[in-house]
Amino acid sequence: MKFGVVVFPGSNCDEDMVYVLRDIMKQETVKLWHKQTSLEGCTHIILPGGFSYGDYLRSGAIARFSPIMTEVVKHAEAGGFVFGVCNGFQILCESGLLPGALLHNDSRKFICKNVFIKAEHTNSIITNSVPLKAIKVPIAHGEGKYFADAETLAAMNKNGQIIFRYCNENGDLTADSNPNGATENIAGVCNATKNVFGMMPHPERAADTILSNIDGKSIFESILNAVLQPA
Repeated sequence: MKFGVVVFPGSNCDEDMVYVLRDIMKQETVKLWHKQTSLEGCTHIILPGGFSYGDYLRSGAIARFSPIMTEVVKHAEAGGFVFGVCNGFQILCESGLLPGALLHNDSRKFICKNVFIKAEHTNSIITNSVPLKAIKVPIAHGEGKYFADAETLAAMNKNGQIIFRYCNENGDLTADSNPNGATENIAGVCNATKNVFGMMPHPERAADTILSNIDGKSIFESILNAVLQPA
């Protein structure tokens, strides 16, 4: 297992992600620059948060044309693991690796605060060790409103592609607990073959005891368990 954290001009959560993977989870981790044309043998690709290319045009719209994304798409299409957080989620949607799109928050304001999310199920690479209750994870985005058309949403719900939803501290899905107006309170999704994942909240910012919150750590533990547990 080897993790590659992709860095674009404007990425600002790459160091946080590398720290959690390398220093807390004790995994081999390297940075992959956006101009590279090799994944350097990485088995797990992470697209971190930030403002790639200044979020010009749309968040992730330019980053999806970076040379490294050609290799990320090939990796995903071959069944390789890809995980995008916040801006990384936006890039994966722009690249067509995940269904739907991330739109401007209903408030038209950048939102940075702790929220609660709840895993829909534990039948995925990133949720197999996540408790089925509300966990507290920070968000920091201006374009985090998930949207997909009704037909796509119906297929995703049927196929178990909705991974996380925004909720209150009791795990209830309410309008008040939806920070950005996301359709069906959706905070994270995966592709049909369940090897590409994206979520707006930042689990890497809730994975260290020094922050007094390790709720997000269970997501990284899930990723490791999916590989380390015997079939």
